[in-house]
This record gives sequence, structure tokens and C-alpha cells, in this order.
Amino acid sequence: MALPQQCSKEYEKIMTKRVKDIFRQEALAINSIPITGSFEDAIQLIHKQVHQKHGKLVSSGMGKAGEIAKNISTTFSSTGTPAVFLHPSDSQHGDLGVIQPDDVLLLVSNSGKTREILELIELSRRLYKNLPIVAITAKADSELSEIANVSLFTGDPDEVCPLGLSPTTSTTVMTVIGDALIVLMMEKIGFTSEEYAKRHHGGYLGSKSRAQTNSET
Repeated sequence: MALPQQCSKEYEKIMTKRVKDIFRQEALAINSIPITGSFEDAIQLIHKQVHQKHGKLVSSGMGKAGEIAKNISTTFSSTGTPAVFLHPSDSQHGDLGVIQPDDVLLLVSNSGKTREILELIELSRRLYKNLPIVAITAKADSELSEIANVSLFTGDPDEVCPLGLSPTTSTTVMTVIGDALIVLMMEKIGFTSEEYAKRHHGGYLGSKSRAQTNSET
């Protein structure tokens, strides 16, 4: 049965306010991400390993953080910086072999103490002792942050999840930090629409990038 029109309008007002509150909290978290020289340090390190030494970026994370790490690696690859995602559990069953000596690890962990990520570091550096690490984490005093060559901090925002448990705001800021790294690297290497088109043959983005390339020539 449909709600009375007055009740429906009241419900719409309540829902609209609640959605605005959630968006406001997410936006505040983004604007509170600490911006330090670590961003420049991370770009220099990734550029050195990938674009000068011809290694690749290997991202990793568990659970929701892993999904963010996977998104970061695929977007890096599509914008001129070769990258792969390595599941930390699969790394213990042979997939560690994807790592090469000139690679750089990009590890995503909100707590900075994810067991599988710390084990991945140990296994990776057993394979290649000086493998550099960039970390995205909330905790400056975490084991991950202490081990990493460069740490990018999220600001440790409260989750918008009403239980304060499910990764929501934390994954938002992780994604934004990843986006910043990708954009900064595109600018550093002078990545063009022509190069983008070479990596996107199909779909809307492929057509758009080719059209943009043609308009520039």
C-alpha cells in the first residue's frame, strides 16, 4: 500500500537529509587527508622503479582494502604505469613469483597490521631483500608504516557505517589517495590521449580517446 502523500514527502525529506549527512561526512574525510611530502616521495619511488628501472607496481590488500588496491593497479596500468594486483593469500601459494627485483609494492591496509600483508612483506623481501614499499594506511604507529619506505596516511576517519565497523569512509579516502598518485604520475610522465588510446581499443573510452587524439593532430 502506498504511503499517504504527506507521509511520503516527510520520508523524502528525512532520507534527503540523511544522504546529505553521509556525503558531508565522506567529503570532510577526503578534505582531512594529510597532505605531506610523502606524496612526492611515493611518486619519485614508483617512477624510479617502474619508468627508469623498468619494473612494475605490485599492489596488494585484504578484503575491501584489496578491492581498492586492485582498482589502483588497473588504473595505473591503463595510464602508462605497468601494475598488477597480487592477492596476499595467493602469494603464499606460488603467486609470489610475479614479483621481480625492480618492482615496487603498494600495500593498502587501514589498520597497518593486517597479518596477510605483513606476511607478504616478509616473503617478498626474502625473495628480494631491498624491495621498496609504499603503504596506504590510517595508522602512523603501525608495523606496516614502520616497515614501508613511504607511508601515505588516510587521516583515520570514522566510518559512516552506523556500526562504525564496515569499511566505508576508510575505503573512500584510500581510493582518493590512489587517484592522486595516478594523476600525479600521469603528469610526471606526460601521458597523452594518444598513449591512452593505445591501451583502450574497445568501448566508450577507446572511442573517446581516439577522437581526442585525432582532434589534437
